[in-house]
Amino acid sequence: MVSFFRRRSSNVELPRVRARSRVGNQSVNRVSLGELTPEARSFLGRAAYVQLSIFTAVAHAVATAPHTRGKNALSRVAQLSLHKYEGLVAELIRLGHDPVSAMEPFESSTDRYQQIVLGKDWYECLVTSYVTAGLLDDFFVRLSGGLSDEENSRIFDLLSPDTASQFIVTELRSAIDANPRLASRLALWGRRLVGDTLLMARSALVVPEDTAPDETRLEPVFTDLIAAHTRRMDALGLTA
Repeated sequence: MVSFFRRRSSNVELPRVRARSRVGNQSVNRVSLGELTPEARSFLGRAAYVQLSIFTAVAHAVATAPHTRGKNALSRVAQLSLHKYEGLVAELIRLGHDPVSAMEPFESSTDRYQQIVLGKDWYECLVTSYVTAGLLDDFFVRLSGGLSDEENSRIFDLLSPDTASQFIVTELRSAIDANPRLASRLALWGRRLVGDTLLMARSALVVPEDTAPDETRLEPVFTDLIAAHTRRMDALGLTA
């Protein structure tokens, strides 16, 4: 049973989202996330609070680490999340917005989301940090396409780096190698995280009721994010 969930792969290259323009043999008249981007204050306020919530969750996980190696690994992830948060806050200030008031509308929904995806043990906390941060960073990078070219470039440079994720990959692969029975549980946990995280992402879209695109046109956008998630799980040797 374990082998069903676990993949043997020596390739641990961390993935980024790849563009997709066709499904099967048919072209898709797809909606770009850039068409559904909120105005800059709302975008930056939500993205900033998401990064703050990721930092808070990772910092909590650091305290539960069973060994110094794990604390060290997650501390680097927390540091990167804090850097991204501070960069988004700086963008709000640069545009003349108060960061706190810009983030407050998204506090309740984001905090509820973090409670839903909270892992019940050290290993699930690691997978949560790895999967949710990766998906949300990919999503906000794509969504920033509807901002000005300058702002889009700034967001891309700020949210694209994910080098700290390699520390989580190393830690989880080591744990799974030592206890292969972890593979099935963590693979299932990763699948649950995808659904909850995509719902969180979708709530950030601005879709006018009178011009709402149908699900067929929206689906490829989220399919790209799921494809990146699959490659992310491949890096762990797990089935997405």
